[in-house]
Amino acid sequence: MCRLAFCTAALLAFVMPAVGAAQGLLIVDNPNQSVRLPRPITIWPGRPVSPITPTASYRIKTLDVQARLIDQVAEVQVSQTFVNNGSQPLEVAFVFPLPYDGAISQMTLMIDGREFPAQLLKAADARRMYEEIVRRNRDPALLEWMGTGLFRTNVFPVPPGASRTVSLRYSQLCRNVGGLTDFLFPLSTARYTAEAPETLSIRLSIESQDEIKNVYSPTHAVEIKRPDERHAVVTFTSRNELPAGDFRLFYGLGKGRLSTRVLSYRPDASQDGYFLLLASPEIKAADRSPPSKTVIFVIDRSGSMSGEKIEQVRGALKYVLNNLRPGDLFNIIAYDSTVEAFRPELQRFDEQTRNAALAFVDGLYAGGTTDIDAAMRTALSQVQDAKRPNYVVFLTDGLPTSGETNEMKIVANAKALNRMHARLFAFGVGYDLNSRLLDKLVRENYGQSEYVRPNENIEDRVSRLYNRIESPVMTNVRLQFVFETPSAGYQPAPRINRVYPKDSFDLFAGEQLVLVGRYRTSGTAKVVVQGMVGDKQQTLGFPATLVDKSRDESFAFVEKLWAIRRVGEILDELDLKGKNQELITELVELATRHGILTPYTSFMADEGVSIHDFAGNAARAGGRLESLKAAEGELGFAQRRMKGGLQNAQQAAPAASTAPGDSSGMFGAGATASAMARRPAKGTLSPAVQSAGKDATRELSDAGRNIRQIGNRTFYHRNNQWVDSQVSKSQMDNARRIKQFSDEYFKLAEQHGRTLSQYLVFDEPVLVNVGDQAYLIEP
Repeated sequence: MCRLAFCTAALLAFVMPAVGAAQGLLIVDNPNQSVRLPRPITIWPGRPVSPITPTASYRIKTLDVQARLIDQVAEVQVSQTFVNNGSQPLEVAFVFPLPYDGAISQMTLMIDGREFPAQLLKAADARRMYEEIVRRNRDPALLEWMGTGLFRTNVFPVPPGASRTVSLRYSQLCRNVGGLTDFLFPLSTARYTAEAPETLSIRLSIESQDEIKNVYSPTHAVEIKRPDERHAVVTFTSRNELPAGDFRLFYGLGKGRLSTRVLSYRPDASQDGYFLLLASPEIKAADRSPPSKTVIFVIDRSGSMSGEKIEQVRGALKYVLNNLRPGDLFNIIAYDSTVEAFRPELQRFDEQTRNAALAFVDGLYAGGTTDIDAAMRTALSQVQDAKRPNYVVFLTDGLPTSGETNEMKIVANAKALNRMHARLFAFGVGYDLNSRLLDKLVRENYGQSEYVRPNENIEDRVSRLYNRIESPVMTNVRLQFVFETPSAGYQPAPRINRVYPKDSFDLFAGEQLVLVGRYRTSGTAKVVVQGMVGDKQQTLGFPATLVDKSRDESFAFVEKLWAIRRVGEILDELDLKGKNQELITELVELATRHGILTPYTSFMADEGVSIHDFAGNAARAGGRLESLKAAEGELGFAQRRMKGGLQNAQQAAPAASTAPGDSSGMFGAGATASAMARRPAKGTLSPAVQSAGKDATRELSDAGRNIRQIGNRTFYHRNNQWVDSQVSKSQMDNARRIKQFSDEYFKLAEQHGRTLSQYLVFDEPVLVNVGDQAYLIEP
């Protein structure tokens, strides 16, 4: 990994550790004074306020990261401004722990534009300094870097109320893992401030002599711009947010139409491992045109679409019509109680048909009821060529009120007519629709649903979808892992399971597929990618290695991302197929281990709920899942939008920490809970569901009090101590007790290194699992 180490300009010697990351610090240089890092003060009802009061305080004002990555070399410049908002002058020294897995060169440190000299301490001397500071300040996090050397500057003053800008420039060779360059920047220390940073900005410029294919961040929802095959610009910006963890980015090189890379993680060799596959087609084909496609728009023009909605739909249709390519086939189906097509059959796109279609769009008006079944049958019956990519974009804001209105029959009719394997993309607009019907339609027709809130722009959402599917590179793609056996070379084996997204998929120019799954067989393998390029089938092979046992938690995010998507898939199964006790139990187990809170499992934020009572917690979840019976209204909309967010998650964790009292939850869990708490105007939901919604709203709002996510672990506050979710009941009963800051404590931290020390960040007792042994660390 590109293990940079930069201070979030901490005034004290405490930092939240992150897996494998070295970070810089500003340390108060006074052996007679114990000074801890300031934190945002949170007062929780019923929870005693920490007796530890910081004697100094600061706030981080801005943090700016600029990096240029050429092949595997990262040239990084970091600038951070912090303010001493305490009443005392501070004498501080900047400390820069060296990465354990790579050498930094050309490091320059500047304070307010003036270069400061630094002294290099070897690992043994650095460890003694770390331990001294941890003992003096009663802060455990510096244990994270025991075993590494460090640079340390001379002391410089920070007067009360004054600001200081710390700038750091360095070069480093990044680590290459599985054909991917791994760049990491630690943001964890930016959480230790009296207030959240006003601005946090990251900009990475990637350059290469070879084609850049995969560019992926498992931690942050970055914006990626690809001006050409050999350059990429990655940006991320946040305002007034505390970072939830470090920034990490992978990128890989390759040639040809497609490139794949595989990362794997297996914490327990006796259990199935986890893999993440990145598949990136070429950005654009310089010497050939993309395959021609078919796009059919099915547009609701019933009375409820009047006003701004129909205007936005017109804008979306015009955008697409102005971006179709010669050779594409298209049509527009507008429906209310009757169905009207732009043309009786598909039209080949050219200037003449484009102008005629634009005139048709201008004539669309809203009025009448909603015959979804007839509109879908009309659209799907026009698709006749299975050799070309076929897409149906369906948009509605209402219920089926005309023609066939039975949910199951509408789905069955569409499935029967879709003989050409057209992919259906459904947009549900507003709350007055049957969201369960849309999800069933897309599930049976190889597509995806999106839900647009009443105040969101329809044109923007539809345009984004079309930009994504504009240039298909390979369609009806299927993946297979072929494993090498000593006796017979590469042999196919059904050793891959629970892969998401499921079934076949299409790959589009400039888009990146993030696929996760589980594996039973480890070792050298070949990823076989088979799909259609135009009207011809093509098969490609790429090497992959699946580890037998991971040495550390560097790739633990792969397990977390898989778990998030698996939760979404479980909810989809329960929603569309009905209650299944085995799935409910699995839902609770995943929610407990990974802290994936939905309104159905948010009771885990209740301090009185045991994290080991899976049977009782499954019963609680089963009662709350009754809300899935709501197919319509705001509750139906919110549940299915949340479910879709989980199924299509791209990152393993939120980029920002949840603020105290923020009930938004993961992927709209808070909005879903609020909708549960409001009794629907119609429907068969019991009062118990409404009561559960009120409980879930409160639980999600209070989650920060009783749940903490650190690295890949989830900790729950139970009985005045923090409990690692990976600690079993029997381990809890046989935990080994260790006194915090004792000689035994430091010996344990030195023995296990980052595997343990990143979880020793609590002032209260913490029960943590390492291997098969649980340790209770007590102040």
